[in-house]
Amino acid sequence: MTDSVILDVWCELQCPDCHSALDDVRALRARYGDRLDIRLRHFPLEKHKHSFAAAQAAEEAAEQGQGWPYVEAVLARTAELGKAGEPVLVEVARELGLDAEEFDTALIDGRHILIVDADQAEGKAIGVTGTPTYVIDGERLDGGKSQEGLRERIEEIADRLLGAA
Repeated sequence: MTDSVILDVWCELQCPDCHSALDDVRALRARYGDRLDIRLRHFPLEKHKHSFAAAQAAEEAAEQGQGWPYVEAVLARTAELGKAGEPVLVEVARELGLDAEEFDTALIDGRHILIVDADQAEGKAIGVTGTPTYVIDGERLDGGKSQEGLRERIEEIADRLLGAA
């Protein structure tokens, strides 16, 4: 039995499937609270040309204390991000009351590139091929093909690990 469980969510901020996965993430957060440590991991896909910048922007948002709210706000605008690109990332930051100038600078100076690269390399190493992909207790659950039943499977594993049957 453990106090908390880590759930890594491999995500891409220009991915419509990741947007629909947010409902599951919210439900898991509501059910487990602090007992489930939900970590955003970056896996930008080449087919989405703004996803790498979006991952960097999400890291800047986390640094400014608004990681998940920022991720949710950007995922709500995947189509707009696809069309308009980086200005959307800065606009979302401004709407959330974050330091938009700092976002702009972070995207130019690339201060978060290493984190994104490291996530992506780790994702590839463990077999992540698409987003969203969840990893809990060493088990990889691929949500890129279908979200069907994934939340239930995550809950099963979390309940077993937390001893909360």
